[in-house]
Amino acid sequence: MRRNLILASDSYKTSHFLQYPQGTTHVSSYIESRGGEFAALVSFGIQAFVKEYLLTPVTYEDVEEADAVCALHGVPFNREGWMYIVNQYGGYLPLSIQALPDGTVINPGVAQVQVVNTDPKLPWLTSYIETALLRAIWYPSTVVSLGRRAKEFINIALELTADDPAAELPFKLHDFGARGASSAESAAIGGMAHLVNFMGTDTLEGVMAARRYYGAEMAGFSIPASEHSTMTSWLREGECDAYRNMLAQFPTGPVAIVADSYDMFNAASEIFGNTLKSQIKGREGKGVLIVRPDSGNPTTMAIEVIERLGAKFEFYTNTKGYRVLPDYLRVIQGDGMDITTIPQLLNNMEQTGLSASNIAMGMGGGLLQKIDRDTCKYAMKASAAMVNGEWRDVYKDPITDRGKASKKGRLAVIRNADTDTFRTMTNADMLKYLDPRCNQLVEVYRDGQMLSETTFDTVRARAAL
Repeated sequence: MRRNLILASDSYKTSHFLQYPQGTTHVSSYIESRGGEFAALVSFGIQAFVKEYLLTPVTYEDVEEADAVCALHGVPFNREGWMYIVNQYGGYLPLSIQALPDGTVINPGVAQVQVVNTDPKLPWLTSYIETALLRAIWYPSTVVSLGRRAKEFINIALELTADDPAAELPFKLHDFGARGASSAESAAIGGMAHLVNFMGTDTLEGVMAARRYYGAEMAGFSIPASEHSTMTSWLREGECDAYRNMLAQFPTGPVAIVADSYDMFNAASEIFGNTLKSQIKGREGKGVLIVRPDSGNPTTMAIEVIERLGAKFEFYTNTKGYRVLPDYLRVIQGDGMDITTIPQLLNNMEQTGLSASNIAMGMGGGLLQKIDRDTCKYAMKASAAMVNGEWRDVYKDPITDRGKASKKGRLAVIRNADTDTFRTMTNADMLKYLDPRCNQLVEVYRDGQMLSETTFDTVRARAAL
């Protein structure tokens, strides 16, 4: 479907050009997380938004379409204003957008983006872009923040129970979320956000987004793996043959086999542990077999499978004193994994003396879909307006919910180098007390031009634990 940026907004926004006080020339707004589930947030997504939405101009045809649609829809349309943008600016939005560099780790309550119109004839444009801009920030920022929290849990478990945590961590959480995402764009943006923290993914759209927007030649990796259709096509009596074929087709490198089509415990103990044991042991030094249960209690099922495999292939004890399967054999738990079950599973493993080295985890809907704007309480609010040549503070402070109070004034963000924390302050205070160059909000877009660009490697480095 062809995108018309004018119509990538809420319907009620079309009437706002008639609602500002007489003499209003500029409106300044910001985006922040007002709290929510995570103490640490990763600001992410602004570069992708600018490249995808703002570097393509609005056209006369877009204005014509929006005019017709709004008339039928029952809302006003600012044809004069949009035609001014097309004629005066070639269709590029006359806005200035400042943002924290993608990958910056902050606490809730810190302004991540600030936007203001650059043409005094278009004060309504700042808030008009809210719908598209806010969702371009809240969704990837929430996904990457969720993934980073999961990474913290996994890292703790690896530090406690694994010999080489740093080598294992990047591939410990795999993205299985593409089919459960609400759209192809969600899969792309969310899948890309996952890759800030980890390097394993089956969401090709996320790989392509990191490639397109952040110059990552290859940000994520996958392996040959089976699904139930390829295994059950051999019928129940051919289950062993299905697994044998997988091992024969992929004799080197990692390969994953889903093994719960009928009896996961029999598959682990008898088929893998007896019938195919010599073939699996023959992969030593050549590749890893990764066994995947896909049903049962997600916090205990993988442990049972690991125990059954270990009884047949023999564990070794690592330097931390925890049991580990042979290097050619691992388990992946993808079913039911989310931000709650991941630490539960890892804790259960530690309690039974199993190293986190034995397992990788995968997340689907829990990673890309089971979140919303309220997960981290994201909002975009106006904080200042220039009226008759003077800036005035613009804010809300509802007595019914003090948590929705918004910030006042033109804003700046400063970083405390000693504590590595960030704080939002007014631009006036910044100019009065600090060097303006301390402002962590960097102008990334102005009037159709991208002014600041970063690489995916740099984003990953900023967001690292």
